[in-house]
Amino acid sequence: MSVAGLKEDFAHHLRYTLAKDKNTATPRDRYTAFAYAIRDRITERWMKTQAEYHKQNSKYVYYLSLEFLIGRLLGNNVINLKADRMCNAALRAFGIDWNTLRDFETDAGLGNGGLGRLAACYLDSMSTLDLAAMGYGIRYDYGIFRQTIKDGQQVEEPDAWLQNGYPWEIQRPEYAQTVKFGGHVECVTKADGSLGWKWVGAREVQGIPYDLPIVGYKNAVNTLRLWSARATDEFDLVDFNQGSYLEAVESKVRAENLTKVLYPNDNTMAGKELRLKQQYFFVCCSLNDILRRFRASNSDWKTLPDKAFIHLNETHPALVIPELMRVLIDDENLSWDDAWDVTRRATGYTNHTILPEALEKWPVPMMERLLPRHLQIIYEINRRFLTEMSARFPGDPERIARMSLIQEGGERYVRMANLAIVSSSSVNGVAKLHSEILKNSLFRDFHDVWPERFHNVTNGITPRRWLLKANPMLSLLVNETIGDGWITRLDELALLEKHANDPEFLEAMGKIKRSNKCQLSGWVKKELGVALDPTALFDVQVKRLHEYKRQLMAVLYVIMKYNRLVNDSSYDPVPRVVLFAAKSAPGYWMAKLIIRLIHDVAAVVNADPRARGKLTVAFLPDYRVSLAEKIMPAAELSEQISLAGMEASGTGNMKFMMNGALTIGTYDGANVEIHEKVGDENMFLFGMRTEDVARLRPTYNSRELVEKDPEIAAALDSIRKGVFSSGDAGRYEPILRSLLDYNDYYMLLADLRSYAEAQDRVDATYLQPEKWNRMSLVNVARSGFFSSDRAVAEYARNIWHVSPVMFG
Repeated sequence: MSVAGLKEDFAHHLRYTLAKDKNTATPRDRYTAFAYAIRDRITERWMKTQAEYHKQNSKYVYYLSLEFLIGRLLGNNVINLKADRMCNAALRAFGIDWNTLRDFETDAGLGNGGLGRLAACYLDSMSTLDLAAMGYGIRYDYGIFRQTIKDGQQVEEPDAWLQNGYPWEIQRPEYAQTVKFGGHVECVTKADGSLGWKWVGAREVQGIPYDLPIVGYKNAVNTLRLWSARATDEFDLVDFNQGSYLEAVESKVRAENLTKVLYPNDNTMAGKELRLKQQYFFVCCSLNDILRRFRASNSDWKTLPDKAFIHLNETHPALVIPELMRVLIDDENLSWDDAWDVTRRATGYTNHTILPEALEKWPVPMMERLLPRHLQIIYEINRRFLTEMSARFPGDPERIARMSLIQEGGERYVRMANLAIVSSSSVNGVAKLHSEILKNSLFRDFHDVWPERFHNVTNGITPRRWLLKANPMLSLLVNETIGDGWITRLDELALLEKHANDPEFLEAMGKIKRSNKCQLSGWVKKELGVALDPTALFDVQVKRLHEYKRQLMAVLYVIMKYNRLVNDSSYDPVPRVVLFAAKSAPGYWMAKLIIRLIHDVAAVVNADPRARGKLTVAFLPDYRVSLAEKIMPAAELSEQISLAGMEASGTGNMKFMMNGALTIGTYDGANVEIHEKVGDENMFLFGMRTEDVARLRPTYNSRELVEKDPEIAAALDSIRKGVFSSGDAGRYEPILRSLLDYNDYYMLLADLRSYAEAQDRVDATYLQPEKWNRMSLVNVARSGFFSSDRAVAEYARNIWHVSPVMFG
């Protein structure tokens, strides 16, 4: 860990790992060689960490998630190694710019949205808190997709993030696992004469693990293990020699499809089946690896919950339940009751969605065909559970039907959320409001039975990536003002608040924000050719595109604002840059249409001289972690405008807050806790609350509302008349029908007037720079609660029951 050592190792890897010299090395070669040099230094800590865990036979947390949106690792690893200046100096000796070199890394294609980014933040915090932990996921060949925009429309292209190799991973073929699909179940006689079950006749594929180091800020380096699918017999030489070239590799192609992409489009039955197979592949590999690790130091299966906690990040890994039961009963000969006790105590489930339609369920015939033994176990869990519930709630068949693991009536489905709740020791929501909705509405039946199982752990984000790395100028100002203790104790940011009336400090914050805006503006100009005014208010909405997140409401407000500029020459608003970034699921047609509307509105607004210098709109394509790191420090207004009661938590709101943006938002998700921290005076709250939505929905009439508000009606009319679609009046008819004919399910028209009035308050406040900067400071200073370190410490204390490992 020295400048001289880094220089030597960099030169060594360039020459002996990549076989390049200074004349033949490309910039990407230099990035790769330097990444290897950094990995060498991580490896020492990594091996020491694992050895200490093994020596102490520590209880592990195994965090299973279908997504880990880890972004780029070089800069983050160097930050956590506290080696940023050292790297800068070492590379300068070779005439290489450290910041430029980092940009040659590709974002890892391992996630899509908040679920995956949260998982990545939690892994960072588990390492920083010195918890024995391991993440498990899938090594997707092509991620979800790379978003390009053609004629204003989203086009999905393969995200070939692995095409140039990935220096952070280490293949571990010695820990490969075998996964089975199909076949049938036979009744067999065991050695002791009892009857049991055997899964036979199944097709097999292999899971190959790849390990990534997860560097903490203190001692530990934990592991993220990712599984890649391979055929057990990849090549049939007989078929090949007979000229059947495609058939010769058919099994290889079929197996590798399991880990090609994240979230295969499930609009077809083949897509649904691939998703189910992908989830079981992930679960089977991960769980059997966990059990292998347990066997290495332990012999009594009943002690598994004392040595392992398996955390299910959403329902995607819920097949852990029947798989663990299958292994314990069929392979290890535990009784049903003993296996059930172990399974329940060793698992916990985090719910991330309030939308009932988003709760996963699988067709019974599909599961019967692919996982016959698992369905048999689920049936038995359900039989025992319903017997208990029928005795507890006699004469209440509706409740029993709601709680059943099997949805009856028409096509039958396995309800994965119900399975996870019934079979695990803990269920938690991810924000205070979200957890209350789970207890009082979505999962009320289960909460009535097991109130002690339900917890709240409000989400958090890692300050190492989202402030220290993403916003180095603000981090430096904070360090100079209060020291660097906040990096691992984020609540120390509260010390900044004593500078809330210091004009020099507020001015320094304002200059940093302006500099970050200039940097983002330069990137947008280079990449998109759109000129942004760094003196304008930067109003930002970046997140996965879904109707409940209401990007459409923000677009309608832009149209209202544009109409004011067109129709009233005296209208002189605060200059505003409105930035969107979002990916739509490939099969989500309405979300894709909203993306097209954003582009069409931007094209008209940006070309109109009447809006020049007053309103600019831009859509930043292919939203990802590295782009978020550019956007968050530059944002001044954070758009968190989901319909109340729809957003579980959100973490983008926390990243914006930590970087000094002010929130305009509804009383939803973690906005509730942000409001508790900063108050009405330091954010722009608007719109209905959850109880208002419930009260209004039975009588809501969107068309009547529009008729009473001429400005909103004019905005919709401009869409209907083709103002933003080159005269193609029918292009956005589906959006208009959704809002008017189908009564605006996400009720954005009901909140639009309140939203516009909140935006007026934004404008009035922005005209007072010192007040705005003071509010910005308060948001930064009070963001300490939203650290992932705090959230992970709560999980460790209340759910996982683990303590930090003491390093010698």
